[in-house]
Amino acid sequence: MADPSPRPPLMPLDEALQRLLAHAVPLGRTEDVDTFSADGRVLAQDVVSALQVPPHANTSMDGYALRAADIATAGTVLPVTQRIPAGRAGEPLAPGSAARIYTGAPLPDGADAVVMQEEAEALDDGARVRINVPPTRGQWVRPAGEDVQRGAVILQKGERLAPAALGLTAGIGLNQLRVSARPRVALFSTGDELVMPGAIPPERLPAGAIYNSNRYFLNALLLRLGCQVTDFGSVPDRRDATLLAIKSAAREHDLIVTSGGVSVGDEDHIKPALQRLGTLEMWQIAMKPGKPFAYGQIRRGAQGDAPPVHFMGLPGNPVSSFVTFLLLVRPFVLQLQGMRDVLPRAVAMRADFTLARTDTRREFLRARRNEHGGLELFPNQSSGVLTSMHWADGFIDHPAGASILRGDMVRFIALSDLLA
Repeated sequence: MADPSPRPPLMPLDEALQRLLAHAVPLGRTEDVDTFSADGRVLAQDVVSALQVPPHANTSMDGYALRAADIATAGTVLPVTQRIPAGRAGEPLAPGSAARIYTGAPLPDGADAVVMQEEAEALDDGARVRINVPPTRGQWVRPAGEDVQRGAVILQKGERLAPAALGLTAGIGLNQLRVSARPRVALFSTGDELVMPGAIPPERLPAGAIYNSNRYFLNALLLRLGCQVTDFGSVPDRRDATLLAIKSAAREHDLIVTSGGVSVGDEDHIKPALQRLGTLEMWQIAMKPGKPFAYGQIRRGAQGDAPPVHFMGLPGNPVSSFVTFLLLVRPFVLQLQGMRDVLPRAVAMRADFTLARTDTRREFLRARRNEHGGLELFPNQSSGVLTSMHWADGFIDHPAGASILRGDMVRFIALSDLLA
């Protein structure tokens, strides 16, 4: 007898991402933080420079500041009329003279070139200098405003701050930045088989029990994304315990992330708990690893007028949980903070292996770069082999139904980008 309610087709990953990000309305909370401690935060407003950098033309070499037109031939000798160290402004330079100058010092008015000290010879204890190589105008001179122009937007709202951005900000004199507040995320796992490391020694681990590895890497991933994480640990496979955990997590958080328990078995209680407290969508995504995924919203406030709490349920297998986090949760969390560019970028790289088998789902193969500029494939791509994630330095984004021949160009997503 035919099934009266056949399962819907698997949802393409790009469609799942589009639907998910449509719910990721930026939280809108902001705070001012010290520039020194702002690494990884997302800007909540443009950063505009109130000055130019450098503020004055300066020298990039130790040497002699002069007028290029005064040196017609090699061997020209000029009097040295002043000494200008970094941090001190010199006097205007008289025609036919030179100034001893040191790296970073402002160029004196009248000078238009610098001769490095290796191409000059000090005479009379430095009172005069012989120029052995005639300079060109602008030689070894950093123009005023070469780096930053006054009034320029040097960083844009929605950018995630990195070390270079912090240096750039400090260079225009800003000691504070307005950033998006950290998303408040509750994290827990479900499953009676889960044991916390340290609770039971390995030699006494009961049959069927496993250590809760997902809790550790999910917490680390959320912290890397700038979240404030509350760890609720493992929740027993009971309806009342699941309902209590979700209720408690929803009170003070913007997002709840769980692993395991998002199927429809008798021991999977996430679905009925979420349906009682709000709404839940369960998706079967056409990706490998990581097919099962759940997104929902929990009502908050007496009248439901407060912003809802987002819920994201990941599969229990560790590699599936890891991969779905990076490809689905990560962009969602970044967009909650107001970040603009949240999707991973792939580059074309050469496959130094052959993969004859195909799958009906889009695969994310664990691979790493080798010293020859190509990619190697981890031999066991099972969703339970977390070793593959430790060994790999990226994913091959492999389309469904295709094989890979040695030398083919494939799409590679670097883990260094996803984990930054």
